[in-house]
Amino acid sequence: MEYRYIGKSGLRVSVIALGTMTFGSMTDKKEAFRIMDKAYDNGINFFDTAELYPVPPDSKYAGLTEKIIGEWLKTKPRESIILASKVAGASSGWFIPPIRYGLTAMDKFHIKKAIEGSLKRLNTDYIDLYQQHWPDTIVPKEVTMEAFDELVKEGKVRYIGTSNDTAWGLTKSNEIARFKGYARFESIQNNFSILNPRFFDSLEEVCRNEQVSLLPYSPLGGGILSGKYNQKEIQQPARFLEYLKHPVKRVRVHAKKFYNEKTLKATEKFLEIAKKYQIHPVTLAIAYSKQFDFVASTIIGVRNLNQLKPHLDAANLKLNREIMKDIVKLQKEIPYPMG
Repeated sequence: MEYRYIGKSGLRVSVIALGTMTFGSMTDKKEAFRIMDKAYDNGINFFDTAELYPVPPDSKYAGLTEKIIGEWLKTKPRESIILASKVAGASSGWFIPPIRYGLTAMDKFHIKKAIEGSLKRLNTDYIDLYQQHWPDTIVPKEVTMEAFDELVKEGKVRYIGTSNDTAWGLTKSNEIARFKGYARFESIQNNFSILNPRFFDSLEEVCRNEQVSLLPYSPLGGGILSGKYNQKEIQQPARFLEYLKHPVKRVRVHAKKFYNEKTLKATEKFLEIAKKYQIHPVTLAIAYSKQFDFVASTIIGVRNLNQLKPHLDAANLKLNREIMKDIVKLQKEIPYPMG
């Protein structure tokens, strides 16, 4: 397993991180333990979660993923694991999270409430990387960065990061931190895959010049790049088919972003590339996402242990120039299939 540092921090993480958003909903505790054990035994030391998990978000289950991880953490030396979690973003954002009665904000009150809850559920006295799940459109970033900085000073958090953020948001937040002497965002966790190369538009430049690491999530485009949705009979369970039936409109819209005519067409061409080079599609997609120097660790996710091997195989795979040339050609033929 290869290890890299996140930003300018002292966090040395495996190039593959284990995401846990299905633990407690689509994956029960017993299977979650098996998955985490296997990942850990194969050199993965970086585990990512959030107070909002599992998905799809539901007030009945919010926090359950952290509880499962907290139980599992008792079986491992705490300092051998780099643990990341997130405070839910503001209700002024893209949706209203089903926690704290839908009144969340990236202010001191909510950030401190969130960290207290996460630490308790995770059975730990510190979190290695604490991230805002998405930015606040109302509360000033000065307030948010000060609140995060206080957590670092109190020793509850080692380093901080952002997620689902923009080039402006990341730059503005870190300039405030520099001016005020606060802890800065060392990472940004955004959607990044062959199907969604938007990060190259502006965030790549920021991360390279400011030494901020990308932690890509959805390297499989939500599972689309596995090829399962290109089959005549889609193997169940299939998350986006479930999401398309969801009563909440936001969830249905979210599904269509991943599962649409352009993503399926791009995936068809991607599967041809995988076949040409005799690489499992899952392995190829994840290897692509960790290919770049601004990436510290790519976040994977599985529902069951049987899905894990091709994800792990990507850890030591570096794509050569010919493969990358074919992928870039695909991206030019079908630009921005996720919009």
